[in-house]
Amino acid sequence: MFFAKYMPPKRVVHVPIDVWEDIFVATNPDTRLGHSPLRALAQSVNVPVDFIPPEKPDFKHWKPPPPFSSTAGQPPLNHVLITASFGRILTPAQLELFQPTRRLNVHGSVLPAYRGPAPIQHAILANATETGVSVAQMLKRGIDKGPVWATTQIPLSRDATFTSLRTELAAHGGKLLISVLRDMLAGTAKSSPQPAESPTPHAHSITVADAILDFATMTAEDIVTRHRAIGHQRALTTWMPSGIRLHLHDPAVTHTPPPRLSAVPGALVYYKPERTLVIRCAGGTAIAVPRVKKERRTMLEAREFWNGVVPHPKLLVDGELRLVRLDVDAEADLHSTTH
Repeated sequence: MFFAKYMPPKRVVHVPIDVWEDIFVATNPDTRLGHSPLRALAQSVNVPVDFIPPEKPDFKHWKPPPPFSSTAGQPPLNHVLITASFGRILTPAQLELFQPTRRLNVHGSVLPAYRGPAPIQHAILANATETGVSVAQMLKRGIDKGPVWATTQIPLSRDATFTSLRTELAAHGGKLLISVLRDMLAGTAKSSPQPAESPTPHAHSITVADAILDFATMTAEDIVTRHRAIGHQRALTTWMPSGIRLHLHDPAVTHTPPPRLSAVPGALVYYKPERTLVIRCAGGTAIAVPRVKKERRTMLEAREFWNGVVPHPKLLVDGELRLVRLDVDAEADLHSTTH
């Protein structure tokens, strides 16, 4: 039984029948934002799909469809549970429907590195030069802490994004999973226990706080790296002097900022030759931003945004807009005093 949130590598569902007799997929239901890509893939190859409850509290009481839901006797060894980028924690009762060695998780790192729900994002944020994928046994006390059946290591390019790296790791993960399943069928599969401690920090879920920029401490390269890692799910965030939240889209390092841009971190000017907003960052570096979005507003090209700022001289200091960093509490206080 295969549990996943995102599209799995097609190799998993097209694998030769020497590995599987039947595949059942469990994934999230369709939402108003679109259809589940995993559901679409599974149904295109006539693989049965079961939808999990959309709310996490309800999922705790969910059971997979027969024949995996039986609690009579020991689960058969030919029933295998596989998760990949699932986004949910399976309960002990759900895990117990499968033999311990048949509870497999395809994890987007070389375990024990980057344990946690966001290994791909944190590998990019850390500027790691290598990463990989692991097939590990899920434990009741941690889905990414069990014995490792196999790993594949790959170089991590300096321009990798979450999306490009996820696609690459999915392909490697599919091949690795098939290899492990074949070894299990042949009786030659061997696992190795993980050390208790990970060499890297816990790869926690990405939150709004991870997207908040501090131009006084983050260099241009730091900011672009952050965008590559989390930009697909969280827009990089700063604030205008008025307290309006501003999202920066598709930032790039620029080595030729306009001469009029001051050295003050957060200083912003419009650079007409490149049609971008150029922002001073830590260490004298700068980023160029082609598009921005105020909260609850539509996306604006750099020129459109700047034309809306110029008529308001109170926002400018020596012809520059000075972006600021607010935390959530400070933002709430500001709005409570201005509304």
